[in-house]
Amino acid sequence: MPSFQHIEYLVLLTLIPVLAGIFIYALYKKRSTVKKLGDRDLVKLLTSNHNASGYLLKFLLITLAFGILIIAFANPRSAKDPDKISRNGIDVMIALDVSKSMLAQDIKPTRLDRAKQLLSRLIDKLSNDRIGIVVFAGKAYLQMPLTGDHAAAKMYLGAANTESVPTQGTVIGDALKMCDASFNSKEKKYKAVVLISDGEDHDESAVKTAEQMGDDGVVIYTVGIGSPEGSPIMDENTNQLKKDKDGNTVISKLNQEELSSIAEKGNGKYFLFQNTDAVAENIKSELAGMDQRNITDDSLMNYKSYFPYFLAAAFLFLIIEIFISEKKNRKNNYLKLKPVLSILLVFIGFLCSAQTQKENLVIKKGNDAYKNNDFTKALDAYGQVIQKDPANATAQFNQGNALYRTDKKDEAVTAYDNAVKKLNKPLEKSNAYYNKGVVLQNDKKLPGCIDAYKNALKIEPGNEDARQNLQKALQQQKQQQKKPDQDKKKQDQKKDQDQKQEPKPQQSKITKKDAEEKLKALMEQEKNLQDKLHKINAASVNKPEKDW
Repeated sequence: MPSFQHIEYLVLLTLIPVLAGIFIYALYKKRSTVKKLGDRDLVKLLTSNHNASGYLLKFLLITLAFGILIIAFANPRSAKDPDKISRNGIDVMIALDVSKSMLAQDIKPTRLDRAKQLLSRLIDKLSNDRIGIVVFAGKAYLQMPLTGDHAAAKMYLGAANTESVPTQGTVIGDALKMCDASFNSKEKKYKAVVLISDGEDHDESAVKTAEQMGDDGVVIYTVGIGSPEGSPIMDENTNQLKKDKDGNTVISKLNQEELSSIAEKGNGKYFLFQNTDAVAENIKSELAGMDQRNITDDSLMNYKSYFPYFLAAAFLFLIIEIFISEKKNRKNNYLKLKPVLSILLVFIGFLCSAQTQKENLVIKKGNDAYKNNDFTKALDAYGQVIQKDPANATAQFNQGNALYRTDKKDEAVTAYDNAVKKLNKPLEKSNAYYNKGVVLQNDKKLPGCIDAYKNALKIEPGNEDARQNLQKALQQQKQQQKKPDQDKKKQDQKKDQDQKQEPKPQQSKITKKDAEEKLKALMEQEKNLQDKLHKINAASVNKPEKDW
């Protein structure tokens, strides 16, 4: 199906009605001027050489050429079927439990860390499949839609943590529904879900949802991670074992029965996590045994561009317009210059479009190398484009991604900053800020990453990834700030102990009346504070008893 590479240029077509209005106004002014001249025969004699129909035709040809040029710059194109990069595979949605119960350490270092390691290994094995990611706890979020970009999938997987979802719990049913919504509803096969969880706090709707998805052709594989006997949960904020409302240590247990039921209703299998490679290989074998279908990823598709044909048409109309005169007998001197200007205009447009097309091909080569994890080759391709056209925002953005993958974090941040200056679309600019934030967050530069995420949300408030990562960064910053306070508290305690060995300071000379007044003022402040706290607590929503 035909499409436009730069659809944003089509907005310039709105100028055509403006041009039509200017033309109508010019005709009106001409007629008004003619009437003011007075004698009708005299006016007719004076304007005998004027070609009114030629004036109208010239306007129509110029306007038509203008519209065609705009379409040419938008670059109409269609997919080239013979050159489509396709493969046989299926669509796989990964549902990852990021609730705090996944911090239990019965699987070292934690359940969540080993789950991410398993999924990363599995992604490496699914080279021909499209992959999407859903993270869930008390709510489910689509972390990444289905794509053939496995490097991006691993990047999103690495960013997943218990702060990715602010509400705690384990809503497996919601996660399954979100996975189902990500598939093509018209297909009845070629779809699979890999769900990894400890099954803690399982919701009743999950088995029913799995059964419905199984009837629609989705195969569900579940991986239970944890131990049936259970393990305590380490609270990240306090570094203490998590307690319930009664003060008892929380023990999180693997719910194998529920996870097995979900897999059974989803026509799949349940796997107990014991060894990363073994489980990844078993799931890969199961997925490989499913019916495969031809998958074409748009990001890997080649296109045939039609802008040269539109440029040629615009050029033709401008040439025709040159030979149409507004006068019947005489030619104006400006006609000698007009063909040259018209040809130059079209030629410059052609060169710009040709250069843009060439740069896009080089960027595509870089993208292909990036997808094959050849980041050095990708950087070389993006660098070629940037050297010729430093204003190419796409090359700057992709260069930042490749630099990050080669652990050149500072250079990646610079590349994202350059891209932000050049990008025009709010979503693209927001994504550049988001990627910058991810790099800074992984480099432990929290103030900078917080600013980046805030900028991403200012431009695109719906950027859910930026919102979630901002929450995590703020939490990390809070933890960092606690440590100096704790060190200061220890120093103050030591100082107090030393002061006990020193002579007591001289008593203040405050009078009894002054002391009573100060005490009364302090009691009044305390009362006001307690009243405010009481109002806040009364207005706030009750927190759930369970937060893991």
